[in-house]
Amino acid sequence: MNEYRDPSLPVELRVEDLLRRMTVAEKAALMFHPSTSPSGGDLTQADALAAAEFYVGNLGINHFNVLGGKDSLVVAEWHNTLQEIAEGTRLGIPVTLSSDPRHGFRSNPFTGQALGILSHWPETTGMAAIGDVVSVRAYGDTMRQELRAMGVRVLLGPMADIFSEPRWSRGSGTFGEDPERVAALTVAFIEGLRGGKYMGAHSVSAVVKHFPGAGPQLKGDDAHDPRYPDQVYPGGMQDLHLMPFRRALAAGASQVMTYYGKPVGTSWDEVGFAFNGPVVRDILRRQLRFNGVVLTDWNLLEAEQIGGITFGPNGWGLEHLDSKERAAIAIDVGVDQFGGDRNPELIEELVDSGRISEARIDQSARRLLAEKFRLGVFEHRRVDLKNARSICGSAIFTERGIAAQRASLVLLSVDKAALPLTAGTRVHLDGFAPEDITEELVIADDPATAEAILVKLDAPFEPGRGSLGDFFHGGTLEFPLETVERVTNYAKQAPVYLTVYLERPAVLTPFIGLAAVVIGEFGASNKVLCDALTGRSPITGTLPFDLPSSMADVEASREDVPFDTADPLFHTGFGLQRPVIAPLTTNA
Repeated sequence: MNEYRDPSLPVELRVEDLLRRMTVAEKAALMFHPSTSPSGGDLTQADALAAAEFYVGNLGINHFNVLGGKDSLVVAEWHNTLQEIAEGTRLGIPVTLSSDPRHGFRSNPFTGQALGILSHWPETTGMAAIGDVVSVRAYGDTMRQELRAMGVRVLLGPMADIFSEPRWSRGSGTFGEDPERVAALTVAFIEGLRGGKYMGAHSVSAVVKHFPGAGPQLKGDDAHDPRYPDQVYPGGMQDLHLMPFRRALAAGASQVMTYYGKPVGTSWDEVGFAFNGPVVRDILRRQLRFNGVVLTDWNLLEAEQIGGITFGPNGWGLEHLDSKERAAIAIDVGVDQFGGDRNPELIEELVDSGRISEARIDQSARRLLAEKFRLGVFEHRRVDLKNARSICGSAIFTERGIAAQRASLVLLSVDKAALPLTAGTRVHLDGFAPEDITEELVIADDPATAEAILVKLDAPFEPGRGSLGDFFHGGTLEFPLETVERVTNYAKQAPVYLTVYLERPAVLTPFIGLAAVVIGEFGASNKVLCDALTGRSPITGTLPFDLPSSMADVEASREDVPFDTADPLFHTGFGLQRPVIAPLTTNA
């Protein structure tokens, strides 16, 4: 028996035994982490299988981010298919499957595709609106069990970024604006994913991102897009943005992802963070003494098609260099693995030419192999499809998610006696569906005949300003005039009950005093919202970020400084409490 296959031996010994057997090509294959997908969309089952045979069977790549999959069973079956192919390779190194977050309400092929069969939770800012570490640890624990049941052993998260720039199009994936809350909840989430004090076969490994903190994007425009590569620190807050990462590493995080952005106007090199020696080599590796896996964000070396969009290469500051030299610079500064890219030949050529030594490649291979051994993927190569059916979306996990949706709602303003809505109230719906409304309420098709008007809005954005086909929402936080006028006209006819999906810190100034009730939500079903309005569930959440009074205040603020908008409409931590559940009663 080969020593690397013996689970009774120490991880270090197993790593060295396997490493000495590997060719440069096999080591290079470890250093790529592309996406994979079962059939779906433009990809037929035959095409998906042929791609898997090529990348796993021929090239020997054994880390993949799984995209798509209509349900948990499809993902689990695909995991088992990839493992079967991997078993047929020379050394039989198993696949480690990763995923972006899958438990939210909104889908984005670049940052997380919601999977309907799983439990549904608010976005990460919604977990911050709940605010306690116990809830966030339970969130991580639920995600751990559902992901493991599908064969996913690595989560590309959490985001330890501080939401300091209100316009940032990825802020909803963070734990909010308060650095201390971000740090504490990041640690709690990692603990939930790990499922115990130490990583093991029961765990999902967290990839903490986006080092050194991606919040300070210039004007909030995200560096996914080649138009917006710059990350800025006008307040000199680099160290503050590192703080949640320090806490995550101290809590045992074993993988870190760098971001696309290039820092401008600092002492750091003006190149993307994956290529940035002062950041990765000097801070992460030397100062923080991190010896885990450093993974780049996606497609820094070469381009590919994602969601019908050409994505990459995203090597900001090094666009003039070819993919091979960009790879070499990243490896030089301490990167171990390239997210999204899928060309191990680049590394082979770097070693063959002497540009990168095999000893340096061995350093990365050791880190990557050790993670596989710690996760037990050599001993647990298949998942039980019955578990994928029974665990994913189970009643207990579904109820946990619904409870979190309820607890994340934030009551921002309320007129006296406006809550709860009582039985028999005639309601007109804008953004709600009739099937979402409790039967005790009466639906009025004409707002002129309504006693209450229920309006559901999404936070505003500028179409075309955001990145990648508007999967990322950028630009203004003010609502269009026509939206304000629509709500104003409603308010002339009946009290308005307004809920706003706060994907971004919207300017709600026009609606305060106009609407009878304003509730902020971060991903909640219409039924949960209706239950809150009718008193079936309490409203206890608090804001995870400031809500600005105006766009002028946002534009005058500094991207890297939390709580920097002048005179916010509502401060972080604000929330009117409605803790008492009042059952529906008749108007009489």
